[in-house]
Amino acid sequence: MPDAPDAANAPAGPIARLRDNIASVFMGNPKAVDRVLRTMLAGGHLLIEDVPGVGKTVLAGAIARSVHAKLARVQMTPDLLPSDILGVSIYDRERGEFTFTPGPIFANIVLADEINRTTPRTQTALLEAMSEATVSIDGTSHPLPRPFMVIATQNPYDFEGTYLLPENQLDRFLMRTRLGYPDPKTEVQVLERRPAANALPQLQPVMPLETLIELQRNASAVRVDAKILEYVVSIANATRRSPDLRLGLSPRGALALTQVARATALIDGRDYVVPEDVLDNIMPVVAHRLIIRGGLEQNDGREAEGILEGIIQGVEAPT
Repeated sequence: MPDAPDAANAPAGPIARLRDNIASVFMGNPKAVDRVLRTMLAGGHLLIEDVPGVGKTVLAGAIARSVHAKLARVQMTPDLLPSDILGVSIYDRERGEFTFTPGPIFANIVLADEINRTTPRTQTALLEAMSEATVSIDGTSHPLPRPFMVIATQNPYDFEGTYLLPENQLDRFLMRTRLGYPDPKTEVQVLERRPAANALPQLQPVMPLETLIELQRNASAVRVDAKILEYVVSIANATRRSPDLRLGLSPRGALALTQVARATALIDGRDYVVPEDVLDNIMPVVAHRLIIRGGLEQNDGREAEGILEGIIQGVEAPT
């Protein structure tokens, strides 16, 4: 594996500009912004879940507008069909053949707004795209642009008009994060500035697509000590043995946790991963992949987080 860039030469400038650009619209929640950056540099997909009105779409929109890339927004509704997202083959009478018309999925960053308001059939249309960065239509595989990232927002499951995300769909998201309500000081600023109406439409990209691709390569090259890898595997095995869980962390989930730890180290200007890089990402990377016993339906993840917290305390971290 090639060496990652030295910490002194880590490209903190572009990352800092990207963070500041997003924070200029989505104010008062630097932790959520950092999770966005980690997901993006790790080359994964992000699920933002919370009640309506706390800025899910504003955050997702700020991410999409901050990178100089092809963007697409899809409002997920109950009547949306898979072809509305993926595209469709149409017969061309003049040429005597079918021609493929790409859907909005053919973009670098796709914002799937309120993903759990569309049917499970349409949700699963995203599986191949999120897993393999390809779309298969009528037996033909079409590659998606690189890099490719899905940023989805969803309302809590107990809200009217929502569908459960399938377990294999949840597993395709590198992170699931919640935003929560802003503190009073930030909320006053939001009321004064109205960033969604004023700042977001004028937000300009601050990172070229080539820089994002380079940062993703650098993140993949960050070194991970064997003891850190053993720690991740120990956590995964502990979830699989837990009597409270019907489904523990898969190898794909363990890979996701390791890759996010690499991205966290790069953002912090290091060319190596420390245990804190793993610990700080366990909840948003692992909890939504766990299936608790006692029911087939996914809850909002809080019960799984409580179980996971106890599991983590029982696994010794390397020093």
